[in-house]
Amino acid sequence: MTSPTFQTALLAGALAGTTVDLTLFPLDTLKTRLQSSSGFFASGGFRGIYRGVGSCLVGSAPGAAFFFSTYEFTKLNLSSSLLSEPKTHMLAASLGEIAACAVRVPTEVVKQRAQAGQFGGSSLNSLLAILGKYKSVGVRGVWAELYRGWGITVMREVPFTVIQFPIWEGLKKWGRQRKAKNEGNGLFGGDIKGGKEVSAGESALYGSLAGGFAAAVTTPLDVLKTRVMLSAEKQGVMGIVKGILKENGVRTFFAGIGPRVMWISIGGAIFLGSYQWVVNSLEGRGKGDVKGEDRVL
Repeated sequence: MTSPTFQTALLAGALAGTTVDLTLFPLDTLKTRLQSSSGFFASGGFRGIYRGVGSCLVGSAPGAAFFFSTYEFTKLNLSSSLLSEPKTHMLAASLGEIAACAVRVPTEVVKQRAQAGQFGGSSLNSLLAILGKYKSVGVRGVWAELYRGWGITVMREVPFTVIQFPIWEGLKKWGRQRKAKNEGNGLFGGDIKGGKEVSAGESALYGSLAGGFAAAVTTPLDVLKTRVMLSAEKQGVMGIVKGILKENGVRTFFAGIGPRVMWISIGGAIFLGSYQWVVNSLEGRGKGDVKGEDRVL
């Protein structure tokens, strides 16, 4: 399969990220409040479900753009390696997530504190509260606060993408092969060696299935990430794990699993469907046969 150009991956990722985050922001807010140690209603309940949307607007486009440009570049450059396709997709997705977290973590910290009703439920106030610590903690302290939860976020995102993207890519490959087989059987006319790229709708369906499964499996990591980011003082991951087990038991690790699976299933459809739509539109895919040549980024 051809890989999209660097510019296409950058633009398609930015548009996909902004679209999905704005569309599903209310569900993300409810999930954050369900996972908050303060409790759902104490964190805002069903009120002000667009708190923190400002930081979302700032971080969505560059975060998703970083992810897809890194993902496609890595996938292309590993295509001739000895790695199998699933392993290539796992490594490419992992590197893409690490790159995206450089933008995502600070905006996530600000967003989740606003969602949980801290600092008046405002993204700006949350950011100013962090920056206001400069006099007492210095640049390094402010930086550490903005990147609070970096480790657990990477620990959550990498396993998630290692599950989601090989499944998505595998389903897309199956879709292309199915089309090629139908063409070879004369149903559409064409060459079985070819095969059209999957449509945006097909990519959306595959993205929904892959995302929902990955979301369910990685919910405990998401709970830990939320608790780390919302804690008043910096806490270690193991300390939070022990606290949860002591006070609430194992069930707490799956708090918010319903909204998370629903949110990411729908989000996977919007995110990967809109990404495929932009790629197909900009590069004219889906209209002709795909021969399998690689494109240089």
